[in-house]
Amino acid sequence: MKYFTAVILILLFSCSEEKIKPIIEDDTSQTEIPSHESWNSKITFTNEGKIRAVLFSDHLKKYEMQKVTLLEGVKIHFYNSDQKISTTLTSKRGKVDDITLDMYAIDSVVAVNDSGTVLTTQELKWKNSNEKITTDKFVSIKSSKEIIEGYGLESDQHLHNYVIFNVTYSAVNEKKK
Repeated sequence: MKYFTAVILILLFSCSEEKIKPIIEDDTSQTEIPSHESWNSKITFTNEGKIRAVLFSDHLKKYEMQKVTLLEGVKIHFYNSDQKISTTLTSKRGKVDDITLDMYAIDSVVAVNDSGTVLTTQELKWKNSNEKITTDKFVSIKSSKEIIEGYGLESDQHLHNYVIFNVTYSAVNEKKK
């Protein structure tokens, strides 16, 4: 009889009127799903009918509310006024501001121009309005003439005219072409 009474008491307590509501997170403002997503994508940036840059991405996710496009596996060809590739930039990740069309290259950034100048850094920004690349991170530039390292850079997208703001190392390149 004690066993039967214990079972009845357990059933009575477990069948109470109080309902437990599941916790539902209603924070949709922080978690937006991509409006567009594609693989092996190509985006062409033009000005007055002339190609300025072509961006390739292994994986692209476009977010409408945030006005941003996130990229994985990035490669960009920058074109000169003769419509020839002047510089190629690669990075593991990237981001495009869909309003300004400024592009950010992130993680293992390497840019090589048609003269063989190589820029390496961890992050840089390409400004669409003036076609300049900038960063405040550590950079290394190696050309046929020099090797320069430091923090902060501003350059044209062709890597012909560049300034490193806080130079930490500079040397004449002994390597002959």
